[in-house]
Amino acid sequence: MYRMIIEPRVSETDGVGHINNTTIPIWFEAARNPLFKLFTPDSSFEKWRMIIINMNVDYLQQIYFGRDVEVFTWVKKIGNTSLQLYEEIHQDTRVCAKGTVTYVNFNLQTQKSEPIPDEIRRELELHYLQIES
Repeated sequence: MYRMIIEPRVSETDGVGHINNTTIPIWFEAARNPLFKLFTPDSSFEKWRMIIINMNVDYLQQIYFGRDVEVFTWVKKIGNTSLQLYEEIHQDTRVCAKGTVTYVNFNLQTQKSEPIPDEIRRELELHYLQIES
C-alpha cells in the first residue's frame, strides 16, 4: 500500500463548507506519484508510460478543510499491459471516498501498449490489496 498525507486547502472548499468533489480525483492522482516514478523514473513527459483508461469514484462522506486526509493506494490487479488500483481517502478515521483507476503501460512513440516489465511487476506486487475474509 502507498500512503500520502494531504492538507486540504481553503481553495478546495466549496460554498457548502466541504471539499469540492472535483478535488478528490486530483488527490487520488497526487498519491500515485510513486507509481508514475516506477514507469517513468525521470518524470519526462516525452517518455511517459502510464495512460489512464478508466476511473471511478464513490463519495461516501464529506471532507472538511482544517483536518488532514490520508490517501491510500493499493494494487488491485496486474494484467499483461495494464494495472488497476484501488484507492481510499480517509479523514478522522472515516473512509470518505473510494475508487478504482485503470492504467495501461503505453509507448508514446509507437502509440501502442506494452507489457509491464518484470521488475515493475515485482514492485507492484508488494502493494497488492489484501482482502480480509
